[in-house]
Amino acid sequence: MNSKEKEEESKAHRFAIAPMLDWTDRHCRYFHRLLTRKALLYTEMVTSGAILHGDRARHLGFDPTEHPIALQLGGSDPAELARCARIGQDWGYDQINLNLGCPSDRVQSGRFGACLMLEPGMVADCIKAMRDACDREVTVKHRIGVDQRDSYAELVDFIGQLAEAGCQTFIIHARKAWLKGLSPKENREVPPLRYDWVYRLKQDFPDLNLIINGGIQDLNACLEHLQRCEGVMLGRAAYQNPWLLARVDSRLFGSTDPVQRPEQALQALLPYLQGHIERGGRFNNVARHVLGLFNGQPGARRWRRLLSEQGCKADAGADLLLKALTEVRPEGRDGLAGGDEWA
Repeated sequence: MNSKEKEEESKAHRFAIAPMLDWTDRHCRYFHRLLTRKALLYTEMVTSGAILHGDRARHLGFDPTEHPIALQLGGSDPAELARCARIGQDWGYDQINLNLGCPSDRVQSGRFGACLMLEPGMVADCIKAMRDACDREVTVKHRIGVDQRDSYAELVDFIGQLAEAGCQTFIIHARKAWLKGLSPKENREVPPLRYDWVYRLKQDFPDLNLIINGGIQDLNACLEHLQRCEGVMLGRAAYQNPWLLARVDSRLFGSTDPVQRPEQALQALLPYLQGHIERGGRFNNVARHVLGLFNGQPGARRWRRLLSEQGCKADAGADLLLKALTEVRPEGRDGLAGGDEWA
């Protein structure tokens, strides 16, 4: 790989929004893409069984505007994952990611997620099979350890085996996972963060792309991590305060931000929301993802309350978004940059 190709690959991983079950569905991703053109978006984790035996359109469908987008898979059978990687490529995904970090009991019972860190040889077989089956980049998202298998030497061995199988990009949640005794929420908060381990891994594996994840709250912290790693991934901070995404393109990529005010993002979302409702969807399927748009700003609580209380009604229409905005931001209808009017 020449220097220009390496630079482009690095940009592809520079900032990502984490895959989050029940959160980063296609409606969430469409909204996030209105705020940033550059961020790499991820699907929720989709199990290999759901893809091979379920409703593929429901699990894999996405809007073309969501590119670049990665499909995150859950599974442990090399042949099944290979088939899913090829299907993901056929559906147009830009990258294929394997979940090795989720510690929930439900995920463990299916033999995927964080428990697979205990079987690096088998994971390496999965990576090789997936890479052989498609021409998309295959990446992994994992923890820094599991239960008592949490030494730095064991982490180095794990990454080394996957790198030998051809994996070049590792998204590292800089906490260990406890497979028993902690809830998924506690597993995101109780084990201490070890960013220093990720930095050390970068010294030991200088040719790999290392993306750091876990506890990162704002773009200032992202910029600090980018001094030491190829990329950063934000999860709940980006979902709960989505307006921070509206400055990703300028601050992290030196590009122009697509919107300057929250009202502009809502204006752009309105036709999508209207189309969803006309096809038989519910208002809240889409609107629940914009509840945090005004976090930290005047009227944020009223905004959340209006959408939550009225958005769950069966007859809620797209006009509710405008109604809620004008009650929270009376100037919102006429105050769009450039003199734009609401539809």
